[in-house]
Amino acid sequence: MAKSEPRDIRRIVAANDPDDNAVIYSDATNTDVRTDPARPGFASNRIWVTEGTPAPVAGVRETLDLPHTLEPPTGGSVCRFLTIPPDDWYMADLTEEKVSDYFQAMGSPGASKQGEGAPHPYMQQTRTLDYVLVMSGEVTLVLDTEEVHLSTGDTVVQLGGSHAWSNRSNTLCELFVSSHDGKA
Repeated sequence: MAKSEPRDIRRIVAANDPDDNAVIYSDATNTDVRTDPARPGFASNRIWVTEGTPAPVAGVRETLDLPHTLEPPTGGSVCRFLTIPPDDWYMADLTEEKVSDYFQAMGSPGASKQGEGAPHPYMQQTRTLDYVLVMSGEVTLVLDTEEVHLSTGDTVVQLGGSHAWSNRSNTLCELFVSSHDGKA
């Protein structure tokens, strides 16, 4: 299969107006997209961020102007749509520097767990509770000492562990990820 660009993600924001009527505040292609030059086809679409829980639902305010990091704000959450390309598309040309550049560009250089003994170059660890849904395709969740193969419709509850997403198929995989600030 030829390498392709990830698809555009439509983001609709709906909430109540001052008269307490549910309305659409925005309906547009998501613009907060990060790619990784070392992984053709990779995309991280940041959809929404909260700065605390309970999250405010009155008075709509754009949240994508908050700092971009893999981790949510303290006490908050971040919602993402990830496109994971096949490993075969990039692994042969990957370097530690390219992986470091990715974590730097994502605003979370400290999340990288790459290095000698790491089971995958994109191993990462954040202090988060992550809910993950495989929207399409298949992917392998790589942990420090084991792996699990996932397919469309499978879910993962990730509790702050070191992990990576390895796509060993020949097509893109799409993941929906909701990350929430956690504590040890």
